Amino acid sequence: MIKSTNPAAVTLRSVAFVAFWLMCASLAWAEPAADSEIVVPAHVQQGALVYARVPPDSRVTYEGRRLDVTDYGTVVFGIGRDASGNARLHVAPPRAAERVVDVEIRPRDWPIERVNGVPPKTVSPPPDIARRIAREQRKVTAARASTTHGLGFAEHFIWPVRGRISGRFGNQRVYNGTPGSAHSGMDIAVSKGTPVKAPAAGTVVLAEPDMYLTGGTILIDHGYGVGSNFLHLSKLNVAVGDTVTQGDIIGEVGATGRATGPHLHWGMTWFSTRIDPLLVLKRGS
Repeated sequence: MIKSTNPAAVTLRSVAFVAFWLMCASLAWAEPAADSEIVVPAHVQQGALVYARVPPDSRVTYEGRRLDVTDYGTVVFGIGRDASGNARLHVAPPRAAERVVDVEIRPRDWPIERVNGVPPKTVSPPPDIARRIAREQRKVTAARASTTHGLGFAEHFIWPVRGRISGRFGNQRVYNGTPGSAHSGMDIAVSKGTPVKAPAAGTVVLAEPDMYLTGGTILIDHGYGVGSNFLHLSKLNVAVGDTVTQGDIIGEVGATGRATGPHLHWGMTWFSTRIDPLLVLKRGS
């Protein structure tokens, strides 16, 4: 940097600095423009992950849950597969009255998917297996109950693997002719051993190599309640507590658990609400 020794130049710089400082101070103490600073989408689909902007330090609640607000004023929340009507946010900006903001939820069609050839014990498990499944599900529920203030959720998510989508989020599943629950994620058909990448940064909160229904299983917390789960893995490259960045290899595709062939099941959640990974990917496209 070249420094000027001209006194006039020094004086002009000093005046400019003081003027800039006074402008920043006046902005810092100005009353927030609540109407212009609350930004939400007018409508979303069932299964969406919703991003909104509010004045920093606002108090925001949704369905009775207090939402954490990032330092730059972002909040995020999930819309369930069967949600309807409006998603209602209560936003109380600092030094301003609370506002109620509605987001229209638009319905989707949910086709039926028939999956044949899965092991019968995974469809109608005997009592001892049912108890094991319940224990494992409690582990998963506990891992999703808390979250960090990591900012991976705000990244533009990438595909963990690239391949044919063989199962879509939300579709009603029928296993070996027996109706099951709606599909909780997106299945991507690829070869066994295909490396699986972290779609966004986060912290590993569960890593189990042999769960009964889901086989090799990894859960990543992306922050602010947003998480990813990766099922049916043949190999796990991470452990609980590991931090990952977008694109890190976390494991390999397999056909473990309730699976008829090698594929990656990628599911996403906002706390206990299941959301559609494909909609999250479209946000960054």
